[in-house]
Amino acid sequence: MEVASKLHAIDWIILSATLIFIVAYGTYVTRKNKNVTDYIKGGNDSKWWTIGLSVMATQASAITFLSTPGQAFHSGMGFVQFYFGLPIAMVIICLVFIPIYHKLKVYTAYEFLEGRFDLKTRSLAAILFLIQRGLAAGITIFAPAIILSAVLGWDLLLLNIVIGFLVIIYTVSGGTKAVNVTQKQQMIIIFIGMLIAFFMIMSQLPANITFTKALEIAGASNKMEVLDFSFDLSNRYTVWTGILGGTFLMLSYFGTDQSQVQRYLSGKSVRESQLGLIFNGLLKVPMQFFILLIGVMVFVFYQFNASPLNFNPGANEEVLRSEYVAEYQQLEAEHIEIENDKRAIFLDGFQVEEKEKIQKLNERDLALKASAKEIIEKVNEKSIKKIESNDKDYVFIHFIINNLPRGLIGLLLAVILSAAMSSTTSELNALASTTAIDLYKRNVGEEKSDEHYVKASKWFTLLWGIIAISVACVANLFDNLIQLVNIIGSIFYGNVLGIFLLAFFIKFVKGNAVFIAALITQALIVWVFLLDWLPYLWLNALGCGLVMGIAIILQLFMGKKEKSYE
Repeated sequence: MEVASKLHAIDWIILSATLIFIVAYGTYVTRKNKNVTDYIKGGNDSKWWTIGLSVMATQASAITFLSTPGQAFHSGMGFVQFYFGLPIAMVIICLVFIPIYHKLKVYTAYEFLEGRFDLKTRSLAAILFLIQRGLAAGITIFAPAIILSAVLGWDLLLLNIVIGFLVIIYTVSGGTKAVNVTQKQQMIIIFIGMLIAFFMIMSQLPANITFTKALEIAGASNKMEVLDFSFDLSNRYTVWTGILGGTFLMLSYFGTDQSQVQRYLSGKSVRESQLGLIFNGLLKVPMQFFILLIGVMVFVFYQFNASPLNFNPGANEEVLRSEYVAEYQQLEAEHIEIENDKRAIFLDGFQVEEKEKIQKLNERDLALKASAKEIIEKVNEKSIKKIESNDKDYVFIHFIINNLPRGLIGLLLAVILSAAMSSTTSELNALASTTAIDLYKRNVGEEKSDEHYVKASKWFTLLWGIIAISVACVANLFDNLIQLVNIIGSIFYGNVLGIFLLAFFIKFVKGNAVFIAALITQALIVWVFLLDWLPYLWLNALGCGLVMGIAIILQLFMGKKEKSYE
């Protein structure tokens, strides 16, 4: 693919102007932050809509807009069930977490744990957050970088560094307020871009294919199966994993992850913070549904237009230079034949009774794609550089580059990079705040001035930015990037949530019992994950239950032991 010809001057102008505006605006409006309250809590003057958009932008990284459409393209709408627990979690956090945080006037979520338990429990929770969020920050930079690198031919290392340092500039300068004000602009760009993408997809379908008919075509390939009420533990996405596992994950993420807590700690009042989270809870599931629907419409588009056997152009190029080229081209020829058969059925006027025929053609095509991946893996074994056989993350960007008119390509690329920046800024901001407040300030012997801690936070932001860029530069693609971020979170979040629930509700449990229980739980969760015993969403509920159960048992045992010494 001649990628250089896909980007025109207008695309470069729109892309560059958008990114420069965000960085300049965020730096300018927050240039006067001088104390810790301004820098870490944004001056406590954020309105509910700013909080709501900032919370949403923090979660909606570039991975959301690259991986989610690809997830729907391959697997359908079922992934939306992952978010079913979010509204429930928002209500619980509004009723329990926010009033406590605001009452105690904490800068970070983990400050509360020292008052309730002890310093070592606070430090452990902060360190668990720093580990998982530090890794995630690297992935949120790496995700768009590797995909744009593969599709556009841009240098991967340079992309990682450019995205990282664009974010560092205004996050170091303005802190939390810079993150909040820029995320409003970024979410507006994202919403506009995704709406335009949807209407452009629909406009490029054949004239007789209405939206209703497009849904019927998607349904014929089982892409519209939104709800799965089965209790099959091997199935990652069901109503039950979404409501139960998803609720625990969202409680942990929005209630105890500093990258989100810091967004609503900046609220002008408890009410503003609560309204912001409720706004997020009401809008997030429909937004994810819409993004998945875009992926399904891309699938429908490719029922009438040629699609590659594998959407990763880098993988295709490597195979075509390998000894397996003839075998791969044979698979491509069969893939084209299947596409032509399906196109003939749909253009002739799809009938419900033809669904079985369509599904058999899909099964044959899936088998071809699996064979293609096996060939790519064989090439990968002999290649110096990493080649990714799984192409889910490349589907949407392939459509953008090859099918949108000039100007819109630049806008959609701006959407992807804006999302990467919005999520990464929140993560760096939270990593720096947690390091400065929970580790540095708490363990410095003498009291320092506000100006000192602002400077320290800025240096820690720079440090974590460099660490995130470093992680991005050495990272490798996983099965699906949006899953990777959630898997990393699920390994740690349940444990941290359990610590907070013990702090809120189980008053007789003390610090020593919680600290030991948290260490044991983290080791057990890593073990369960490595053995692949449960879908990753269930790790959140398991981790939460384990740390609470072990802590209660340990406290009862310690209490008896203390009594026996009396």
